[in-house]
Amino acid sequence: MKNIDEILAMAQNVQAELEKAQANLDQIEVEGVAGGGLVKIRASAKGRVIAIAIDDSLVQVSEKQMLEDLLAAAFNDARAKADAASGEEMGKMTNGLPLPPGFKLPF
Repeated sequence: MKNIDEILAMAQNVQAELEKAQANLDQIEVEGVAGGGLVKIRASAKGRVIAIAIDDSLVQVSEKQMLEDLLAAAFNDARAKADAASGEEMGKMTNGLPLPPGFKLPF
């Protein structure tokens, strides 16, 4: 049977690998499409909105860029608030668990 130090070392290695994998998710880009291509959203696999494209036929052309930027900012703001709420809820669940220093849940 492995001793506690070996188990903790393995857990820390797993955590480090998972953190690397999550960081890599921000480098992968995906594109969501709606309205037959009239609206497109480019995002990272981690959920960060990179860009929003709206077909000119849906808006006044003079305000199109500002609308796209505001939509991206609003999506990212909502995502950040969702992440914070999720972290807070997970913190409640893990409060009192005997986890080693620096060990984070969820992975």
